[in-house]
Amino acid sequence: MEVKLPTFNSVFSIDCVIFGFEAGELKILLIERNEEPYKDWLALPGYIVEQDESIDNAAERILYELTGLRDLHMQQFHTFGEVNRHPQGRVITVAYYALIRINGQKELKPITQYAKSAFWHPVNELPKLAFDHTEIFQTGFNKLRRRLNYQPIAFELLPEKFTLTQLQSLYEAVLNKKLDKRNFRKKMLSYGFLKELDEKQKGVSYRAAKLYKFDRRKYTKIFQNELNLDS
Repeated sequence: MEVKLPTFNSVFSIDCVIFGFEAGELKILLIERNEEPYKDWLALPGYIVEQDESIDNAAERILYELTGLRDLHMQQFHTFGEVNRHPQGRVITVAYYALIRINGQKELKPITQYAKSAFWHPVNELPKLAFDHTEIFQTGFNKLRRRLNYQPIAFELLPEKFTLTQLQSLYEAVLNKKLDKRNFRKKMLSYGFLKELDEKQKGVSYRAAKLYKFDRRKYTKIFQNELNLDS
C-alpha cells in the first residue's frame, strides 16, 4: 500500500545586494516598492521565488524585472530566516551579492509593477529600508569589506583603466576611513599587480594623472596573503 506523504508548503524570496562605484562614492542598488507591505519604502531588489523555478533562476529574473539589469555574476552569500521577518507569514530569503561598474550600465528601469523605480544610492546615506533589508545590506557590506583584503574586487568596481587616486577613493569608501596617500600608493605598487600604462587622464581641468590596469594573471600568480593596509 502506497503511503501518502504530507506536502510541504514553503515560501522563499530573493534579495539582491548590488554594489557599484561612481564619482568617488560607493553605491547600493535600491528600488522604491509599489505594493504592500512597505509600499513607497526603499528596499533592496527582491521578490518571491515561484514554485517552478530554481533559486538561481529566480535571482536573475527578479533582478531583471525590478531593475532592468541582467547577466550579472551574482553569488549567494547568506540566508535570512527569522520567523517574523515578513508580516504576511514565514518567508525565508536567500541573499545574492554582486559588484558592477556603474559607468556604461544601461538605464535602470523596472519592467514590473512591483517597483516604481530603481536607482543607485550612496552607501553612507542609506535610510531605513523595508523588511529586514538594512540587516541584509549590512551583512553584504561586511562581506565586501572582508573580501577587499584578499580578493581583487576593487578592480571589478573601477573602470578598466584607472588612476591611483580612484583606487584609493574606492578603498576609503569601502573601509570608511582615510588612508595615507603615500603609504597606500607605495604598498599597492609594491604588490606588482598594477600595470602602469603609457596614458594619462583626458578631459580633466587639473593635472592629468597616470592610468593603470590590473594584471589579474600576475595577481593570481604572486599574491597569496591578505592585503593589509593598516601595516
